Amino acid sequence: MEAKITISYKSVREAEAVAKAVSPDNLKAPPGLAIKTIRRGPKVVTLVKCERNLESLIATIDDLLMSVQVVERAISV
Repeated sequence: MEAKITISYKSVREAEAVAKAVSPDNLKAPPGLAIKTIRRGPKVVTLVKCERNLESLIATIDDLLMSVQVVERAISV
């Protein structure tokens, strides 16, 4: 299974902050899960590949979006 999540921001600076904050997840994914986050202009694109079950994919996406939300709150202060 694969998922592609694209989030648009008002500026490249915001997108860069979010991408950098969540990119450590790229390195520490458990076996059967691959996560890659990149910035494309003012957008953050995350690709998730899951060889596990649907619940793992959903939990991974949920964790990612929660992390993004935390970063967005931090940079808006």
